[in-house]
Amino acid sequence: MFERTNPPRPVADDPVAPQPPDRVMRVSPLDLRQQRFRTAFKGYDRTEVVAFLTEAADDYEHALREIDRMRSDLARMEALLTEHREREANLRNTLLTAKRLADEVKENAQNEAKLIVREAQGRADLLLQKAQVRLEEIDRDIDEMKLRRRDTEGQLEGAIQALYRALEFIRDQDQTRTEEKVLLHRPRQVDAAAPRPAETRADERKAGS
Repeated sequence: MFERTNPPRPVADDPVAPQPPDRVMRVSPLDLRQQRFRTAFKGYDRTEVVAFLTEAADDYEHALREIDRMRSDLARMEALLTEHREREANLRNTLLTAKRLADEVKENAQNEAKLIVREAQGRADLLLQKAQVRLEEIDRDIDEMKLRRRDTEGQLEGAIQALYRALEFIRDQDQTRTEEKVLLHRPRQVDAAAPRPAETRADERKAGS
């Protein structure tokens, strides 16, 4: 019997495994099994030849099956590779789209933030202007109130002085009247040298003439 050595099989899961060449096999395993040779003088042993051909046919058939399996695996790997490439392309496109959208969102957010800041600054400036105007109005009101206070104080002071003078005048009048009443109610002393009433009236007439 001849020893049979199995050749190394290519890894089926390797997507880059070389594909067997497509060539038409002119001898099939059946041909090897049915092949018959003529007998000749001093020829080979017929039993060994048949055994060898049978073993060769088995190996040949096994090799063909392995080739078919490898072709099927290769087609499946190519399909998987194509699918992975499509997924990679889709993922790349998705990443690019996401990056573009993120850039647009970032730009829009920055523009909106700038707009909000400008509006806030405008409102702040307007509020400051209004506050400044209101402060000036309050200052004018305070100055006007101070003037009115001074005028009111002057008027009150003048009125108080007038009332004080009037009170002093009234007090003087009351004092004078009191003194007159006292003089009127005081008894008169008879003076011997005093002129008589008739003489007094005569003197008054003379003085009036």
